[in-house]
Amino acid sequence: MIERYSLPEMSKIWTDESRFKIMLEVELCIVEAQSKLGEVSKSAAEKIRKLAKINVEKIRKIEDKTNHDVVAFVLNISESLGPLAKYIHKGVTSSDILDTALSIQLKKSSGILINDLEKLLVIIKKKACLYKDMVCIGRTHGIHAEPTTFGLKLLLMYDELLRSLGRLKKIRDEVSVGKISGAVGTFSNISPLVEDYVCKKLGLRPAKISTQIILRDVHANFLNTLALIASSLERCAFEIRHLQRTEVLEVEEPFSRGQKGSSAMPHKRNPVICERICGMSRLMRGYAQASLENINLWHERDISHSSVERVSFPDATILLDYMLNKFIYVINGLIVYPNNMLVNLNKTHGLIFSQKVLVTLMNNGMIRPKAYDLVQRIALKSWHESLDFKNELLKDRQIMKYISKQEIENCFNLDYYLRNVDEIFKKVIGVKWKMR
Repeated sequence: MIERYSLPEMSKIWTDESRFKIMLEVELCIVEAQSKLGEVSKSAAEKIRKLAKINVEKIRKIEDKTNHDVVAFVLNISESLGPLAKYIHKGVTSSDILDTALSIQLKKSSGILINDLEKLLVIIKKKACLYKDMVCIGRTHGIHAEPTTFGLKLLLMYDELLRSLGRLKKIRDEVSVGKISGAVGTFSNISPLVEDYVCKKLGLRPAKISTQIILRDVHANFLNTLALIASSLERCAFEIRHLQRTEVLEVEEPFSRGQKGSSAMPHKRNPVICERICGMSRLMRGYAQASLENINLWHERDISHSSVERVSFPDATILLDYMLNKFIYVINGLIVYPNNMLVNLNKTHGLIFSQKVLVTLMNNGMIRPKAYDLVQRIALKSWHESLDFKNELLKDRQIMKYISKQEIENCFNLDYYLRNVDEIFKKVIGVKWKMR
């Protein structure tokens, strides 16, 4: 991933230095396990752990000749061990080291992402509670529908991302799997006890069965989980983008001192962070698609997945880390305009209360088709001529045969529409609000 979108903690996991250090630890654990089986002396194992070193630059130079990164890695370790090098990489294949090391990287990456999500959820929950009763218009198809609250919009984000957190924790457990089973997964030159020992030592569980590699449905599930989280972030960011439109302007993402919205137009305050999040989610879905293609490999393994994963795993985890931290910034500094929400609420001259009028007419004995057509006729006239919907209802003789003036007034009561907001909050976050 380019430096522009990379945060230090996550990026460090995917450096060559970090990767080779993890691979070295896998090799050392294998030697320890073999020493416990009597295949390597205890003193030799201890010396190997003390003496074994890696040099990333030397590994790269060796790889230029070998065209094989694991061979280069093993040769570099061997340089620091002398005669003890005969015990390194004994009975194993490259993917024993690579896949087990990759699982550790994915587990560590998941931990950072989980921490990001937990921070974001705390902030969204706090903001949802703050704006619980702030009335705004709900929209379907982009058109004004019925009243809701801005707190409910945020609560919806909270609930959706809470599910994402659950998925991420689950996939972290699933991807924390190691494999030390040899060239085709049959343990032909190494004991299954080595795999058990190494995985336990490294905080992984051993694969129940493997080929030369851990099957890639596990990794596809990981990247698809990340893509799903990114898509949820996109939905949340897209909502803010719409609400920031000049014609709407109910909220704005933060705009820092000295920030510029346009090189040409000084007045511009664009939702650039939310737009960036939406764009990045497209990349995340691309990585997910590639991971599905990686599942189908020849027989016990081919190498077609490897080049994809060298890009997709670092980029996807680094990118989602960036997206989550940027959305934390957006929600934490979100600018809210309650007065504009009220202005927008009243733009349709009361048409947003049409369903309550319809239901009241039906409750008073009018059949639904007749009531719908009657309310729609008055609503369309009010819309096209910019007339007050309530006044038009009061003037209509057919309406007044079925409904009283007070009942019409009751139809335009916001409290009626929002009377269950407390109950919704209680279901989502378990807080017992004082009922209206």
